[in-house]
Amino acid sequence: MKAWIAPRPGLVKHRKSQIMEKITVPLGERSYDIIIESGGAARIGSAVAGLGLRGKGVIVSDLEVKRLYGSLVADSLTGAGFDVTVLTIRAGEENKTLDGVARLYSDMLSSGLDRKSFLVSLGGGLVGDVAGFAAATYMRGIRFVQVPTTLLAQVDASVGGKVGVNLPEGKNLVGAFHQPSLVFIDPKLLATLPAREVRSGFAEVIKYGIIRDPDFFSFLEWNHEDILSLKPALVEKSVAVSCRIKAKIVAADEREESGLRAILNFGHTVAHGLEALTDYTTYRHGEAISIGMACAAEISSKLGHLSESDADRIIALLKNAHLPVTFSRLDVEHIVARMRFDKKAIGETIRFVLARNIGDVFLSDEVPLEVVEEVLRRRCDASP
Repeated sequence: MKAWIAPRPGLVKHRKSQIMEKITVPLGERSYDIIIESGGAARIGSAVAGLGLRGKGVIVSDLEVKRLYGSLVADSLTGAGFDVTVLTIRAGEENKTLDGVARLYSDMLSSGLDRKSFLVSLGGGLVGDVAGFAAATYMRGIRFVQVPTTLLAQVDASVGGKVGVNLPEGKNLVGAFHQPSLVFIDPKLLATLPAREVRSGFAEVIKYGIIRDPDFFSFLEWNHEDILSLKPALVEKSVAVSCRIKAKIVAADEREESGLRAILNFGHTVAHGLEALTDYTTYRHGEAISIGMACAAEISSKLGHLSESDADRIIALLKNAHLPVTFSRLDVEHIVARMRFDKKAIGETIRFVLARNIGDVFLSDEVPLEVVEEVLRRRCDASP
């Protein structure tokens, strides 16, 4: 098996010999760029100024990210002529709620934001979802910029305009499509992430290989240890390839009308059920997705869509990345009940994204419940 090197269109030299990649998400008047610039966080102010934004804005972060990077981003924006306030929200998926958004609205009002103001989301996927939903709905919508600081957010959550919050019954059941004006990714910000968070984000990277690019999947099989160790060139490549794949899918099906965008949810049907059943406190999002992808691969194989060898490769890569592929102490029937609240569900029918091959997946509402329950029981009882 040959290691893969991705082509990198759009590369330009930036000052101080830094490398910047710009990926455009082509959505007509809602088009925006994803800028990937290692070590470029101090340049965010000039990038935001280039959007034509003016005046007052807020940076929304959690306490830990604010401590690490709040001053860096605020100083950059202030230096570019903006009047900014740093607001914080509570970390943890259990705080991704309507109550959390209501508190943020009050803080935005107190900061003097009007309809011409803007918001910068600085943090992981939770911060981006909550802050983005606030931006989508505050005074009927203001512009916002994503500055993701976790691997999961850099490769997935910050791109595509899906923003929202959870209900007790399920994940992301209240939300909107509100595209950012810019996504600014500095892979060097990942250096402060705990190893568990890096692994969680890597689950989403693996997903992109499964749904769209078998060569990228092979690259991850060869290089997962170095990526998890945050080797700069490999991390930058992983982020760029993941963003390019997602940008193409979002451009083709922005609001999930054709069904294409739903393939981004490979593994998420089971994952969202697990997260909701455990009150969002047991699994990191990527860990739940890892278990969900193992289940989806096994279901695909049992239904004759995916070869057993490809299912084994998927599960092996997840294991080799030290991601969970099993769960314990949960009732299968309760998981299924929570899965019925999945956004892809139609009536009582639970829809799955299944695989034909690594790199080729499809949306199906013809998955027998007994097969789902059989696989869930096996994943519950199987040795890790």
